[in-house]
Amino acid sequence: MLRLRFLGIIFILSCSQVSLSQQYKKDSAVLRQISNHVLQNYDCYKDLEQLCKQIGHRISGSTQAAEAVEWGKKTFEKFGVDKVWLQEVMVPHWVRGEEEGYMLSHKNHKTSMTISSLGNAVGTGASGLKAQVLKINHIDELKKLSTKEVQGKIVFYNFRFEQSNVNTFDSYGPCVYYRWGATSEASKKGALGVVIRSVSSAYDDKPHTGTVRYEDQTAPIPAVAISNLDADVLEKACNEKSQVQFYMRTTCQMLPDVKSYNVVAEIRGTELPNEIICFGGHLDSWDIGEGAHDDGAGVVQSIEVLRTFKRLGIRPKRTIRAVLFMNEENGLRGALKYAELAEKNNENHILAIESDAGGATPYGFNMNMNDAQEAQVKSWKPLLAPMVFIILNVKVVVPISVRFVANSVLH
Repeated sequence: MLRLRFLGIIFILSCSQVSLSQQYKKDSAVLRQISNHVLQNYDCYKDLEQLCKQIGHRISGSTQAAEAVEWGKKTFEKFGVDKVWLQEVMVPHWVRGEEEGYMLSHKNHKTSMTISSLGNAVGTGASGLKAQVLKINHIDELKKLSTKEVQGKIVFYNFRFEQSNVNTFDSYGPCVYYRWGATSEASKKGALGVVIRSVSSAYDDKPHTGTVRYEDQTAPIPAVAISNLDADVLEKACNEKSQVQFYMRTTCQMLPDVKSYNVVAEIRGTELPNEIICFGGHLDSWDIGEGAHDDGAGVVQSIEVLRTFKRLGIRPKRTIRAVLFMNEENGLRGALKYAELAEKNNENHILAIESDAGGATPYGFNMNMNDAQEAQVKSWKPLLAPMVFIILNVKVVVPISVRFVANSVLH
């Protein structure tokens, strides 16, 4: 499945350098050669194993993130790209620390719960935080309450991931607000902390994490996620009893920014070297997992594109560039720095692609383009159809990390 995903990226790059009307047979043969090569090789899986199993989690500012940068650079150098370099970028250095949580219900009965601090959250301090729980199923419920009704409590956001959507991102979108934005809404009304139902389709005991954003002029308060299983227990207790308390102790903190790097590699174009086709994934991951899907898959796909071109001796007319971005998860600093430098250097990017939707079977590309560009992309479908079942599904949607690149440097 990983191979199918970056096959799609390679196909777009190949189609971008030729004229379909004049060279259809030649293009078809080249695409078949690329397809056969990629499907018969497993280097990307080996790369992913090294990144996730040998290096492990790669949260920005960590030792593992620094190791990932060196690994990425050396991996490109091994198969001889035309150029590889590091782009310096200062990144946030948030550390998780210790975590403890439990629910206190009837007669102070303790029910232990696994908690995960949301990224960039403030901690509770060494003594922890205990307060009455206020269950909120939808943000509109909180907005209707007075400050007196919320003050001094821990808000439990019980918004559920919609399980009936085939495309899980349709469910993730409405849920993710409660992770990154709803904490400040609770703080405005005097809440002491926030607990959210895991922003995940998984019914297990592993809570999902992700970045929380504190609004300016709003007091930052501790924010944690609990798994869907624990959320069901807390929800039931809140429904059955008039008062339920929650205890959380988190020692997470934000340390001073740390120097890190984007890893950039390219193969120079033979005829139009100043026209750049850029693609990539983000090197960093959250610290409670290995980041195989988010975004190890995108990283190894990006590496494999250049490696395939080199191994097959294909010289693109335009420059193709792979970028392994740093700090997508809790700051977007890598994407912002790349866009800043691209604009400063007057680089002409004609296409930017980011792979950050996991390593599952692909079913299309989400793109941001005008009608003429959309028609051109769809015209490539006859070349792609014989080899993969990808549908060119062009939408005005683009992954967050590449949006900054596209808005700043695409012409």
